[in-house]
Amino acid sequence: MLIDIALDAVGTDKAPESEIRGAILACRALPVRVHLIGPEAELRDLLDEHLENEDLPIVIHHASERIGMEEKAAHAVRTKKDSSMRVGLKLVHEGNAAGFVTAGNTGAAMATAKMVLGALPGVDRPALATPMPSSTGNPCVLLDVGANVDCKAHNLAQFAVMGEIYARSVLKIDSPRVGLLSIGEEETKGNDLTHEAFPLLKALPIHFIGNVEGRDIFSGQADVIVCDGFVGNVALKTSEGVGRFVRDVLRQSLTRTVTAQVGALLSRRAFNEFRHRLDYREYGGAHLLGVRGVCIIGHGSSNDRAIFNGIRVAYESAKAGTIQRIEAEFSSLPKRNGHAAVTDASAASASADTTANPDATIQ
Repeated sequence: MLIDIALDAVGTDKAPESEIRGAILACRALPVRVHLIGPEAELRDLLDEHLENEDLPIVIHHASERIGMEEKAAHAVRTKKDSSMRVGLKLVHEGNAAGFVTAGNTGAAMATAKMVLGALPGVDRPALATPMPSSTGNPCVLLDVGANVDCKAHNLAQFAVMGEIYARSVLKIDSPRVGLLSIGEEETKGNDLTHEAFPLLKALPIHFIGNVEGRDIFSGQADVIVCDGFVGNVALKTSEGVGRFVRDVLRQSLTRTVTAQVGALLSRRAFNEFRHRLDYREYGGAHLLGVRGVCIIGHGSSNDRAIFNGIRVAYESAKAGTIQRIEAEFSSLPKRNGHAAVTDASAASASADTTANPDATIQ
């Protein structure tokens, strides 16, 4: 039984080459049917060129418009009604696809997803969740990494619930340890936001381990780490920069110091394994949690391997019923004893809660 995944075929910097190659890889390795969304004639010619008479479950849906990386998300979403993002997300909304993958404009993808799919009941704001590598070999889910520049305490509590469900359903972690990103482990450390969020997370029916620090993203101490989108995006970009820096320095050091052929081969293998663990392309992009459908958002620089992994993550999330689990568990949370702030923001908070940024980007 094939699972249908819609793919924005004109999202990456090198579109549609990366998307078509990634779709082919996915259809060869996974039980999926990929729906390529974009200019039909261009996609058809390129797909036929790559397939060379190979029969794969790939179909094309025409979309006449593309939202560029430089465009303002709010304006593009309003004016481009036949964009590849909107057409792809409509397939999910209408039940013709189980998930949507794009490596295009992040702000536009978030705004379009919220408009077309709608938010889950009980979720005030969707959050971008991305797996981060750790020293234990198991990824840590970090959210939010850019969907909401400013947050209220109840937003972080909602992120914690969604991230915990994602870790259980997709990463198959039995009892995910959830931490709150702060500047110290003590409950008294942090800013006003973390101080207000701490008791809300503590009252939730999750395995909350308290505050964690930036270094714990990679230590394996927590399986889910929660923060606002500003902090999360800085942490994500810093991590990517450090990863590239360490990779380049290590490559230079190996080139200078390894002279024996056997030693060079062994070092090259170790280096390749190291690079693989740090490579964002292996994690498939960020999952937009909190909308009524699977939506995966990747880097604009994604290559065919990254697109393949984005499709893989969408497939795994759809198969695990992640969205349905989030909706069911939000509806079952008690509305008293501290949980009301998680599922029902107060009128005062709602009226002041205007800091979501549809033009945010993690590209």
